[in-house]
Amino acid sequence: MEIKEGLTFDDVLLVPKYSNITTRSQTDLSTKLSKNISLNIPLISANMDTVTESAMAIAMAREGGIGIIHRFLTVEEEVEEVLKVKRSASVMIENPYTISPDQSAKDAINYMHEKGVSGLLVVKDSKLAGILTHRDVMFESQSNKLIRDIMTKDVITAKPGITIIEAKETLRQHRIEKLPLVDDKGIIRGLITSKDITHNEDYPNASKDKKGRPLVGAAVGVKGDFMERTEALLNADADAIVVDIAHGHSENAINTIRNIKKAFPNCELIAGNVATARGAEDLIKAGVDAVKVGVGSGSICITRVITGSGVPQLTAVYDCAQIGKKYEIPIISDGGTRTSGDLTKALAAGASTVMVGSLFGGTDESPGSFVMKNGKRYKIYRGMASFYAALGRKSKETGNVTANEDLNDYVAEGVEAMVPYKGTVTDIIKQLAGGVRSGLSYCGAHTIPQMQQNAEFIKMSRAGFAESQPHDVDLM
Repeated sequence: MEIKEGLTFDDVLLVPKYSNITTRSQTDLSTKLSKNISLNIPLISANMDTVTESAMAIAMAREGGIGIIHRFLTVEEEVEEVLKVKRSASVMIENPYTISPDQSAKDAINYMHEKGVSGLLVVKDSKLAGILTHRDVMFESQSNKLIRDIMTKDVITAKPGITIIEAKETLRQHRIEKLPLVDDKGIIRGLITSKDITHNEDYPNASKDKKGRPLVGAAVGVKGDFMERTEALLNADADAIVVDIAHGHSENAINTIRNIKKAFPNCELIAGNVATARGAEDLIKAGVDAVKVGVGSGSICITRVITGSGVPQLTAVYDCAQIGKKYEIPIISDGGTRTSGDLTKALAAGASTVMVGSLFGGTDESPGSFVMKNGKRYKIYRGMASFYAALGRKSKETGNVTANEDLNDYVAEGVEAMVPYKGTVTDIIKQLAGGVRSGLSYCGAHTIPQMQQNAEFIKMSRAGFAESQPHDVDLM
């Protein structure tokens, strides 16, 4: 038996090359997420229930990456998370939230809180009748006053087709925050807000769809309601669907890909995880628009321990990237990334983007509550093949987990852990992106594709790895 050597990030370094880059701003981190979607930075937040819901996805899109909403929600809940991202910023809100003038102030407050908005358009007989803002109902939390008695009736409006510059001037001139777009019949056709305009100016690098809304992806499984879930997510304008399965080189995954592509041929479909060139090629032939690579490399994944299976991440990415290049299908490196150096090595080995989990866990934007341990703040972080994640998934799928079930049927391939509180994810994204920009300059490259052409790896010993770390000093 010939035993192939496998390498991971700590086994190699990139050989420095001549560079004519004088400042990191000369580098360009734009890349492909999938066949038809581009990003401004090569970062994806993982579709894990302790990493990505709407708050994380919004933050990722603002910085130029993308978040993938996890699938361990009901269909309605996952759709709502996608809609929250899409509504968080746009050139124009096409379907603004509305309320009837015959409802109460209490109803309005509850609705605003549910949808996370600060204002509602009041509609009667399908036409704009007024506008209700947070200021109108600030002290009416228990009030039964009707909305018609507290709303603003003389609403400043504009016609559909108004430019952003014109809308900005109208908002400034009238000192208002919301500008409904109304046609000649009084029917609401959209809404422009000062918040959305400000977001466009504050986040020039944001990743957006054709309508100027944040990009967002969403995950589905390979069993049960995956077709209905996919349809609902696409109807909510999810930009990419991720077929989420630990062992992606399988009949289940390939059949799912074919079924989704047959029903929704225009869907941007990402699938994985695989760890071999053959696995990547089989998914590509089944119809995917990007392949997710990584088996057992995640910080809370114990697949290699439990099953004895896996491929060291650098080798897996490199092998799959050769196939991806052949078919012009992007490769996503998923797992094993602990530093911006690891991120740079994954990209240099051929990945177009890198999916990150643990680095983004413990941030303000990750789901879950804070816990205290020894006076320090933490958040729970768990693998999606962990014991409690499996129980949660079973509960979502069947409605309950009975006491009669044999818990030995659940063979965990992930663990639950706590990660320290890290603050906002925006700071982490900027540090990672800055490290990659420096990595490009050391490779003498202005772009990620250029770095992939220039990249030369060198293996290092354990002594070489130790030499790469801080040594012979007392760290402060």
